[in-house]
Amino acid sequence: MKVNVLKSIENIAQMYEDGVFGSKELPEDINPHLAQDSYFTLPTALNYQRNSYSLWVSAKKTYLDESTNFLFNPKKVAESDFGTVQAALTKYRLALQENKQTAIWCQICQTLNDNFADSVLILCHENHDDVVQIRKYLQIDNKAGFPYLSGKKLCNYWLFILDHYTSLQLKNVSKISIAADRHVIKASKKLGLITAEEENSSKKQDLVIAAWFDLLKDTKYRPVDFQTPIWFWGRSGCPAIIEK
Repeated sequence: MKVNVLKSIENIAQMYEDGVFGSKELPEDINPHLAQDSYFTLPTALNYQRNSYSLWVSAKKTYLDESTNFLFNPKKVAESDFGTVQAALTKYRLALQENKQTAIWCQICQTLNDNFADSVLILCHENHDDVVQIRKYLQIDNKAGFPYLSGKKLCNYWLFILDHYTSLQLKNVSKISIAADRHVIKASKKLGLITAEEENSSKKQDLVIAAWFDLLKDTKYRPVDFQTPIWFWGRSGCPAIIEK
C-alpha cells in the first residue's frame, strides 16, 4: 500500500506542476514581494475559518496603505492603543472578528516586542533556527504569547512559510508536519491515509500528521514537499490522479 500511495502523491505533485489544478499561486504568494521580510508572515495567525486567498489580499492592501502598514511593525503595534490597531486591522478586513483577532495580533506583536527586539528572525535565531525548538517554544514554553499561531495547523504552516519566504535557513525542516487543514484532511482520506471515521474524529489533525510522517519515513521525501500539491488537490475536490 505504501508504495502505491507514494506513487499517487508523486503523480499529484506532477499534476500540480503541470497546472492541472489551475493557478499555482498559493494564498501567501499574494504579497508585496518584500525582500526577506518576516513580518508579512504574521497574517498566518488569522488564517482560520476563512478563505485564505481573501486573507492575503487583505494583508497586502493593509501593508501597502501607509495608514495601516504599522501593523507589520511589532514595536509600533505595542505602542498603539487597542482601538487604533483594531481600526487598521479591519479597514481591509484583515481581521474579521474585530475584537478577538485584534487581541491575537496585539498579543503576538507584544511578545515579539518584549522578548525578541521586534524580530521574528531573532525569535528563530534564539531557538537555533531549529524547527523542533521553535515549535516547542511556540506551543509549550510560551503558548500564551502566540495565540492561534501556536496551534497544530497554523504553527506548522507558519514554519513552512518562514522556510519558503524569509532569509531563514531552518534546521530540521523534515520535522515540519503537513498543515492539516480541511483540504489536506480530505486529501489524506481520499489517499487512504486515514479512515472515514478518523476524518470525523476530534483528533483528525493529529492522525493526519502522524500518517504523513509514517508514510514518508525512510523515503527521500519530507511532509513539506507535498504540502502545496496535496492542498491544491484537496481544494480541487481530489480529481482522478493522472499517472505519469
